Amino acid sequence: MKAVVNIKLKEGVLDPAGKAVHHALSALHFDNVNDVRIGKQIIIDMDENNQEKANEDLIKMCEELLANTVIEDYEIEIVQ
Repeated sequence: MKAVVNIKLKEGVLDPAGKAVHHALSALHFDNVNDVRIGKQIIIDMDENNQEKANEDLIKMCEELLANTVIEDYEIEIVQ
């Protein structure tokens, strides 16, 4: 089973990398960009056939290691 975990900063948390990219895009005359937020994507290949168990494990992975839940939100999508 394959899962995709998307992690992004919570609304209201400053994103210096996003601001830097936004500034660079403006310098390149992409003036139609209002904001940029940077996140990360983690693709996990698991030996698990039970989707409910896989989802429980993925949530635990995110809560304990993959995401800093104080400042980040995450979304899990099982793709296979």
